[in-house]
Amino acid sequence: MERLKSHRDFVTVLKRRNKVSDHDIVVHYLVRDDSHSCPKTSQSDGIPATQADQRPPSDPSGRRVGLAVSKAVGHAVTRNAVKRRFRVLARQYEQLLPEQCDIVMRAKPSAAHAAYASLDRQVERLFAAVGTRAAQGR
Repeated sequence: MERLKSHRDFVTVLKRRNKVSDHDIVVHYLVRDDSHSCPKTSQSDGIPATQADQRPPSDPSGRRVGLAVSKAVGHAVTRNAVKRRFRVLARQYEQLLPEQCDIVMRAKPSAAHAAYASLDRQVERLFAAVGTRAAQGR
């Protein structure tokens, strides 16, 4: 699972307002279509770019995850611990998400004190809900 890195990608996911939430986590999601994934050509000579360059950086194939953990969650050490937990859980349950999906996992302040088992159950439920809604076209 790749990471959402640019501000533009985060804003694109958040503006769609597709989200599911639980007690400690909110998952914003965007299912991308394949309409923008055409091969690029080199600007200078019109020769097709290398295999690695055929995807635009803003639209890679596969699932991507971004993390949003604000200062309301706690100090830097606490926020980083929450982000580590979210990364592990996202990797564990990524198969529940649609193939072309961007998600932003946003931590509520209560996530700092939540047990790992509780976060585990919540991420599983939320990712399953995203998969179900995406299949229904919502």
